[in-house]
Formats: sequence, C-alpha cells, structure tokens
Amino acid sequence: MFDLGWTELLVIGIVALIVVGPKDLPVLFQQVGRFVGKAKGMAREFSSAMNQAADEAGVKDAAQGFKSATDGLNSIGNPLKAATDSVKDAAKSATKLDLDGDKDVKPLAADRAEAAKKIQAATAQKAQDRLDAEAAKIDEPKDPA
Repeated sequence: MFDLGWTELLVIGIVALIVVGPKDLPVLFQQVGRFVGKAKGMAREFSSAMNQAADEAGVKDAAQGFKSATDGLNSIGNPLKAATDSVKDAAKSATKLDLDGDKDVKPLAADRAEAAKKIQAATAQKAQDRLDAEAAKIDEPKDPA
C-alpha cells in the first residue's frame, strides 16, 4: 500500500531527529513499532476471519466444482483452445519463409547483383574523374601574381 524506499525513510528519520530530538527518539520508535505490530495483528485477524467465513459459506467447494468442470471441458474438447491453436498455426505459416523454393527470389537476386555492378562502375568512374581533376590542378603552373 505505502511504498517507502530507503531515501524516504532516511528523510523521515532526519526530520524525526530534528523535531523530536535525540533524547526522545528511541521512545518514539518504540511507540511506532507497537502501533505497527498492533495494525499487523488486526490485519492478520481480519484476514483469518474472512477465510473462515468463506470456508463456512462453501466458497472452496464451489471453486473446486468450477475447476473440475473446466478440466472436464478441456478433456472433451475446448472450442476456444481449438480456435487459438488454429490462429497460432496460421501465424507460424505466415511468418515462415522458404527462400530456396521461391522462384521469384532468384531473378530478384540477379537484378540486385546487376544493379550493384552498375553502382560500383559508376562509383569507380567518379573516383577516376576526381583523381584526374586533382592531377590536372597539380600539373598547372602556379601564377606568382
């Protein structure tokens, strides 16, 4: 219910030390401990009383009856389980790829290889043009003006 971390507890302790004082702080912690112990005891007693009332009302028997009924239904054949199994099978077949048996993949691979060769040739031509331009700049005589 209450989520207190170490930093929150440290801040609470420092504030308590400042407000209460170091002399009365152990007495305060004793009283807080007793209060928390009483609260836990009351919660435990309430929980056990609720469990006892549920046992008297037959909630466990009804729960066991429902469980046995659903177990029997699963053994006979659960239509919901059959539907989810068919959906799982359809999803598996949709995501399974067979690249070796696919005839459309091989022409695509050949087209890609051809396009890669064209790109490499164009890149090599551009690099050669750049090198030629740099060489031409170096060969030009510099004007001392």
